[in-house]
Amino acid sequence: MSLIVSAIGQGLLWGIMGVGLFLTFRILDFPDMTVEGTFPFGAAVCVTAITHGVSPILATLLAFGAGLLAGLVTGLLYTKGKIPILLAGILVMTALYSINLRVMGKANVSLLNQKTLFSFPFLKALPQYFDSIFIGLCLVIVTIVFLVWFLQTELGQSFIATGDNEFMARSLGIKTDGMKIMGLMVSNGFIGLSGGLMAQSNGYADVSMGIGVIVIGLASIIIGEVVFGELTMNQRLVAVVLGSILYRFVILIVLQLGFNTNDLKLISAVVLAFALMLPAFQTKFHTRQMIRKGLTTHDD
Repeated sequence: MSLIVSAIGQGLLWGIMGVGLFLTFRILDFPDMTVEGTFPFGAAVCVTAITHGVSPILATLLAFGAGLLAGLVTGLLYTKGKIPILLAGILVMTALYSINLRVMGKANVSLLNQKTLFSFPFLKALPQYFDSIFIGLCLVIVTIVFLVWFLQTELGQSFIATGDNEFMARSLGIKTDGMKIMGLMVSNGFIGLSGGLMAQSNGYADVSMGIGVIVIGLASIIIGEVVFGELTMNQRLVAVVLGSILYRFVILIVLQLGFNTNDLKLISAVVLAFALMLPAFQTKFHTRQMIRKGLTTHDD
């Protein structure tokens, strides 16, 4: 039971990163490799702030701010520097590795005997691992409510229009470069926030904790879309979080089957590859069914 509760809590915390990645991957329709640098950057800033006496709440907000800054740099390189988005993300991701070392002063920093969001007295009264569910659920609700509100504003609609058809949006007077920068900032802000939360949940920040996180984020998005099918924009945000929880269950089941934890990244890649191929398999199967149905009808 404790493993299931832990998986749900972890899924909620990772789900915030999935929602952040959704903004660029699905709405702006491009991959943002900054994710693998932003996630540990948020963790590094949050943990360093806490170890220097900053309150956990403020430290978590600083993690969000760190993500905003990383997204801003990527956005400027992409829109003003005319660097391809994939390369711009890789450049910022690479630079953030050194910056994270500078921020923490070493490869990893522990939060042992430090107060975190998970240290509040009322959370201690909850059953084991329910603290992650409580905090994760609260922040997921805040994140989704904010994005639902934002995407319904004029600014949010301009952001969506930029992703749908940049040329049409520009002809309507929308400053598409500004929309891209804003999208990258908000996206990476939530990714940095997720990094700060995961660092507090795990009790440490490590300079290499961002390796492969883009796979986890993409898996959350794809699994949510595959499982829940055609949804509205607002429903898709919720589906991403649910996809993140389902992904944690898949990993839990695989590990319970006796696979080595060293193979976790490989397993994550295989799960994502399968989720990406599943719609194609479903379409192919549906097409075959239609052909067979047509042949049967013709024979009759």
